[in-house]
Amino acid sequence: MCGIFGYLNYRVPRTRKEIFLTLIKGLQRLEYRGYDSAGIAVDGPGKDQTADIRLFKKKGKVKALDEEIYKSDSIDLNAELDTHFGIAHTRWATHGEPSAVNSHPQRSDKNNEFVVIHNGIITNYKELKKYLVSKGYEFESDTDTEVIPKLTKYLYDNRESDYVSFSTLVERVIKQLEGAFALVFKSVHFPGEAVATRRGSPLLIGVRCQYELSTEQIPVQYNRGDSRKDELQEKNFRNRVGSTNALHSVHDRMAVEFYFASDASAIIEHTNKVIYLEDDDVAVVMEGKLYVHRIKPKAGEDPVRAIQTLQIELQQIMKGKFKAFMQKEIFEQPESVFNTMRGRICFESNKVLLGGLSDHLKEIKRCRRLIMIGCGTSYHAGLATRQILEELTELPVMVELASDFLDRITPVFRDDVCFFISQSGETADTLMALRYCKQRGALTVGITNTVGSSICRETDCGVHINAGPEVGVASTKAYTSQFVSLIMFGLIMSEDRLSLQSRRLEIINGLQKLPELIKEVLALDDKIKGITEELHHQRSLLVMGRGYNYATCLEGALKIKEITYMHSEGIMAGELKHGPLALIDKHMPVIMIMMRDACYNKCQNALQQVTARQGRPIILCCQDDPEISTMAYKTIELPQTVDCLQGILSVIPLQLVSFHLAVLRGYDVDFPRNLAKSVTVE
Repeated sequence: MCGIFGYLNYRVPRTRKEIFLTLIKGLQRLEYRGYDSAGIAVDGPGKDQTADIRLFKKKGKVKALDEEIYKSDSIDLNAELDTHFGIAHTRWATHGEPSAVNSHPQRSDKNNEFVVIHNGIITNYKELKKYLVSKGYEFESDTDTEVIPKLTKYLYDNRESDYVSFSTLVERVIKQLEGAFALVFKSVHFPGEAVATRRGSPLLIGVRCQYELSTEQIPVQYNRGDSRKDELQEKNFRNRVGSTNALHSVHDRMAVEFYFASDASAIIEHTNKVIYLEDDDVAVVMEGKLYVHRIKPKAGEDPVRAIQTLQIELQQIMKGKFKAFMQKEIFEQPESVFNTMRGRICFESNKVLLGGLSDHLKEIKRCRRLIMIGCGTSYHAGLATRQILEELTELPVMVELASDFLDRITPVFRDDVCFFISQSGETADTLMALRYCKQRGALTVGITNTVGSSICRETDCGVHINAGPEVGVASTKAYTSQFVSLIMFGLIMSEDRLSLQSRRLEIINGLQKLPELIKEVLALDDKIKGITEELHHQRSLLVMGRGYNYATCLEGALKIKEITYMHSEGIMAGELKHGPLALIDKHMPVIMIMMRDACYNKCQNALQQVTARQGRPIILCCQDDPEISTMAYKTIELPQTVDCLQGILSVIPLQLVSFHLAVLRGYDVDFPRNLAKSVTVE
């Protein structure tokens, strides 16, 4: 997904060099999201320092854009600006190839009267483009985004009166847009002003003041229409914005900085005070004051936006001693799993508490069916825990890919409980499935890693997995924390079932030991790296298992696909004779997961079939398993735990395999081609 970053300094003197540095650093914090070009818009060196807008855009990495800026001699980097608004963007190509002209910011005309940065997709851009072309507007890019600034200029050029506010103009634009978007606007006609809005794509605003914040909420100003009368009312509001409707009331010489971003990681080094925008919010900053209003207010809606305090620290999103964020996050799993359980499981009393579900627990226990919905790794977390959830809840559990769930128009009923699993909390298909289920009256539960995300806000209740920031595109620690969160849910659901108490106790004891067992698995890193040195030249890889380990096979194969670009396939060992056995020979690498659980003997049958065809299996097995060691080409011996928790330990070697394969093949581990961290479009 693309990355948005904007910086507005009001009465905080900054040189252009400092402004560029802030914008570039903001983009660098968003590089993990995946992108192929980058761009920046700043004020030009006009007479009043805001007379025009300069664009710098470059295909490739942010570093290339940074170098491009310093090649320019047409702009004074040492000029100091008391008030300035700059915007920046990393683009992941959807409409049009990666190029400078297709990069953002996109502009309204050659004079750059209006510029905009955009995350998402405009689905009706062809119709809008056709209309604007008929009105004489010329397009220079292949993007869907370019219709937005051009439509803004068209509405500005054809305004009914001399006065129109920037926010009114933006409202009129977004009423014509279909699709998903987060937008930040800048204009030469409204110097020092910023307008931001969102629908279906995340956007937040950070605030840093030279004084203590005097309130914890921002009033939402409602606009009821688009008439001339309303425009005059807004003009009056513009004149009086301050003591009652502004972020805070201070003396006339206040100094404040605002940061606009699609991800909190881009602004945490500047401030931990943020406002998350909701769909159809329009946020306006003018004269150093921020106000937010709604385009379509809902009946009974709370007319405030809370200022939230981010809990992450800057060092949490830095690589530290590791070569890549993915490697760092793999090795953080003892801590992240512990943090997921911290304060929720009392190992002395064997009690489990998930505060986010407590108000709805009675309703959940009365349900007839559980539906787990997610995409990619989050889907695998649901699949990995389905068997134990069925055992502990004695309810049917469906696990659904969000896109397929919507395509099938799956029947959902009022006595269903639907779980929406997403690391970012912004996954487009999962979010659409959530809204589909809410319309049908089902209780909705979010399992997310991002406080303030759309799924977090729109579900009835939920569990924050507390895995900490995950920067690597290939999810690792979020998967194991999702896994543990769903296990804890199962333990809560079974707390009053006498027949399941011994099973619950076994699982709780297993969870207590889990962080130390993960450390034991991570200690095998050098051995795993040695095995991958024999595999990195291969073109394909099979990962095989069954029962509790099948989801691990799918997740391990996905990790290998994501960052090594090697074909890999997770196979149900019970299906070997139904097709996949045709692939087995001495040249096909096979990883098998064979832990001592209920499927152990059945997996031995599959192992016999592989070795009979000269296969050379690499086996993940329990420590000191003599039956396996004689048949395996290589073994990775793992500590044994409770069967339903074993997938947490067995997925880690596969995460390490994918990491080392990618490094050996010379690929950028954190930025796999064509992929993004948050998938916020269909």
